[in-house]
Amino acid sequence: MEESPGSGRHLERNLWRTPLKLPPLPIRLQETLDQLSPQELRDFRTILKNVDAEPRVKELRLELEGGNASGLAQLLAKYYDSEAARRVMVQVLQQLPRADLLPRWRSAAPAVVAAGQVIPRKMAKRSYDCMEDELDCYDLSGSRKAFLMCVQKNRPGAEQDIQWMEEWLDQCHFERTLCIDPNKMELLEKIRSFRDGLNEIKDGVGCCLVTLMSHGEEGFLKMNNGEKVSLEGIFEMFNNKNCPALHEKPKIFIIQACRGERRDIGVETDDEPMDSDDVSEKRLPTFSDYFIIYPTRAAHVALRDPHTGSVMIRAMSNVFQEYGNKWHIADFFTKVNNRVVHSEFNLQKEPVKVTLVMESTLTKFVYF
Repeated sequence: MEESPGSGRHLERNLWRTPLKLPPLPIRLQETLDQLSPQELRDFRTILKNVDAEPRVKELRLELEGGNASGLAQLLAKYYDSEAARRVMVQVLQQLPRADLLPRWRSAAPAVVAAGQVIPRKMAKRSYDCMEDELDCYDLSGSRKAFLMCVQKNRPGAEQDIQWMEEWLDQCHFERTLCIDPNKMELLEKIRSFRDGLNEIKDGVGCCLVTLMSHGEEGFLKMNNGEKVSLEGIFEMFNNKNCPALHEKPKIFIIQACRGERRDIGVETDDEPMDSDDVSEKRLPTFSDYFIIYPTRAAHVALRDPHTGSVMIRAMSNVFQEYGNKWHIADFFTKVNNRVVHSEFNLQKEPVKVTLVMESTLTKFVYF
């Protein structure tokens, strides 16, 4: 369409006063958090625990999901709307202090773009932010202890899951404690006994791996009688306060359980579907060195075939048989996730798609 005479100049004058459309909140948050040094990020999380804002971010969520700028940005966006996030950012940045990052958060109103002004998508990093520390590996020479719990009732294929996991644990040289079809009290008593046993080992523990397979919903396991057990409560049993034997040792949790009732039916593609407490010399965060695997996203179901077992557990066994222990655990489960994502099963006449979810506060590499 042709423009009327003078329309271009009129349009240009309007553009001078066009408010800048702000990017989505998680992006705005990350663009700010990316400017913080690793130490400043740690201080940010400490200050955040005491800010005068509701709801407060749970400490466990903060340690598990807020270990880097991206995760912390997503966590803040999950807890706060734009206005609440603005107030929180101002409070924390003032205390850091990082006054240079305050202007973009002190006013909720979008900035006005001047003619010809270029608004950068991302502020320049300071030089020392681009330096990465060299990471080393965890010392796994001590005892490798595993706790394996499985609810079999009304979970066809669970027996196969136990077999897959026992074989995998044997190959990774773990001594295991079995807990089959417990009620809530039995599970809690047995897992506490397992934890207490770790604290009594005199020669040191190399690694702890806890596998929990049952029905579930977001944040909870369901026992065979319908009783619910808090996952957060189990995670806390092994933190640095309650399990000093695992100070700076990897704590790996494999959770094979639904996290809700939602089903991800996926999208159409061109591919053919497949059949179906205190430390004497230094302080540690309360929750550190955790690596938690979920078989599905929050609020979604997990897949289990009645004949071949759970999709995730079988993929773990297959990938280990094919590649062995050549990879860091995060890379290993990335490959497992590739297998899971490209597998499709029919569940009650409905194709369901799942993807693994990994949460990590590891500080070193883990090679079994």
